[in-house]
Amino acid sequence: MPGAPSWYAASARGVRARPRLEGRIVADACVIGGGYTGLSAALHLAERGYDVVLLEAEQVGWGAAGRNGGQVGSGQRRDEGELTQRFGLEMARRLWMLGEEAKALVRERVARHAIDCDPRNGQLITAARAADAVALRRRPERLARDFGYDAMRWIPPGELPAMLASRIFHGALLDAGALHLHPLNYALGLALAAEAAGVRIFEHSAALGYAPGAPLTVRTGTGEVAARCLVLGCDGYLGRLEPRIAAHIMPINNFIVATAPLGAAGARALIRDDVCVHDTRFVVNYFRLTADHRLLFGGGENYRRGFPPDIAAFVRPYLLRVFPQLAGVGIDYAWGGALGISRTRLPHLGRLGANVYFAQGFSGHGISIGSLAGQLIAEAVAGETGRFDLMARLPAPAWPGGTLLRWPLLVLGMLYYALRDRL
Repeated sequence: MPGAPSWYAASARGVRARPRLEGRIVADACVIGGGYTGLSAALHLAERGYDVVLLEAEQVGWGAAGRNGGQVGSGQRRDEGELTQRFGLEMARRLWMLGEEAKALVRERVARHAIDCDPRNGQLITAARAADAVALRRRPERLARDFGYDAMRWIPPGELPAMLASRIFHGALLDAGALHLHPLNYALGLALAAEAAGVRIFEHSAALGYAPGAPLTVRTGTGEVAARCLVLGCDGYLGRLEPRIAAHIMPINNFIVATAPLGAAGARALIRDDVCVHDTRFVVNYFRLTADHRLLFGGGENYRRGFPPDIAAFVRPYLLRVFPQLAGVGIDYAWGGALGISRTRLPHLGRLGANVYFAQGFSGHGISIGSLAGQLIAEAVAGETGRFDLMARLPAPAWPGGTLLRWPLLVLGMLYYALRDRL
C-alpha cells in the first residue's frame, strides 16, 4: 500500500502496481512527483494533447498526498485580511478567487472521474484564544462585503458545544463552502484519470538529476527521459534534486492518529455535523471523522529528519487536550509525513530557464492549491502564462541559512511559537 502504515493506506482504493522506468524514453513533458501537483500537471497536460511521463520515487500518493489531514479550506493559506494588508484589495481578491477555483477544481475532478474519496462538506475554524475569536468574528462580514463569499458564519462560544464536544475553544467559524475527503484516494483517483488520458507513470523511479537542454534529460537509477519540458512537483520531498529552489521551502514533519471505531453515535457525539475542524494555534490541531466512524486527529510536529519512536504517544496529549473524554479509547493507526512550508506560507511557483516549471511550499493547503498549481503549470507550458505568472510573482524568500542552517534556525523559531501556544 502507498505511504505510511496509516488508516489511509488501510482503506486505499485504486491501488495499482506500476513499472519502474527501464531504459531511455522520449516525451513532450516529464513530471517528477506523484502527489497532487505532479498528477494534476500530468493530467492537464495530457488533456491538452501532450505526451507525458511521470516519475515517482516510491508509489503514487506515498508522500504528503497520502498522509495529510484531508481538509480543503477556502481561499489561500493566508487569510484575506493578511492578503489585503500585504498586496492591496484587488490582488487579494484575485488570490482569493484562485483559491476558490482550486477548491472547485477538486470537486470537479472528483465528480468527473468518479473518484471514491468520500468528499463531505463543511469546516469549523475554532478560536484557541479569546483574542483569536475577535479576529474570526470579523471575517464573515469582510468576506461577504469585499470578496463576495457568503458561506461563512460565526458560531458563538455558547452555541459551539452543541456542534463540537470540546470546551476549550472560544467560538468558531463555520465554512459551509469548505470540504474534507480521503486524500490518498483522491491522489490515486487522479493517477487513474491521468493514465486514462495517456500519461505513462513509473513508480520506484527516483529522479537522480537532470541535464538542461532542448530536450532536457532526466536520469533515474535504471533509465532516463528526454523531454521538451520538466515539471518539479516534489514539495517537501525535493531533497537535493534542485538546489536553486530547495532553500525556499522547509520540510517539516506532522503527525496523525486514527482512533479505534467509535460507532456512528459516538462519532457524531464528538462532531455533530461531520465537518472537519482545525484551530488557530500556530502548531495547528486538526481533526475530522472517517467513514468508518473513527476520529482522525493531527497534532504536533517536529523539525528534525526523523519521526518520534512512538507517534501515538506523541500525538495523544494533543488529542486529549481537545477531547479528554477519549482517554480510554485506543489508537489503531499512527503515522507522520513531511510537508513543505514557505516563509510566507504562500505557494512558491516559478520557472528555471525556459522549460523547467515548479510549484511547492503549499504550507498545509496542498490538496486544493497543489491541484490548481498543476493546472496553472499546464497552462503556462501551452503558452497561457497569465495566471501562472500571477502566482509566480508572489514573494518567496529563502529560509535564513539556506539548506544547511534552516533546520536549527527553524527549531528556535518554532519553539518560541510553540511556547506562545502553551501560554
